[in-house]
Amino acid sequence: MAGIRGKNTRPELFIRRGLHAAGFRYRLHDRSLPGCPDLVFPGRKAAILVHGCFWHGHDCSLFRWPASRREFWEAKIMRNRERDIEVEASLLHSGWRVMTIWECALKGRGKLDADTVICRTANWLRSNEQTGEIRGETHAGR
Repeated sequence: MAGIRGKNTRPELFIRRGLHAAGFRYRLHDRSLPGCPDLVFPGRKAAILVHGCFWHGHDCSLFRWPASRREFWEAKIMRNRERDIEVEASLLHSGWRVMTIWECALKGRGKLDADTVICRTANWLRSNEQTGEIRGETHAGR
């Protein structure tokens, strides 16, 4: 687990490159904000969280419970979910807008077109919506 990154992951780098190319400027991992959001847009009072589906227990095709050490993983992932709720509530309470982009939007069988993800994110940043979420498409049989 020591080799698992919490910052500068591939999905995060993809979002950063796409938004920068679209003309958006941001701060990275602002430790003064709850949860240290991945991208922060102070002028727009917006924060973007890029979540890995496994680590945050997302209900998608990329998430599977590990077969070994079940109790450890359940406790860890459930605490991550609880923390996600706390962080979003704290950011909203502080007057920030919050968008969550899930890893499944960028990879796996339900991934969205790359331009679609960047366009949806840019549209949310330009809007006044308080929250937003981008996730992969769901498939029958899941």
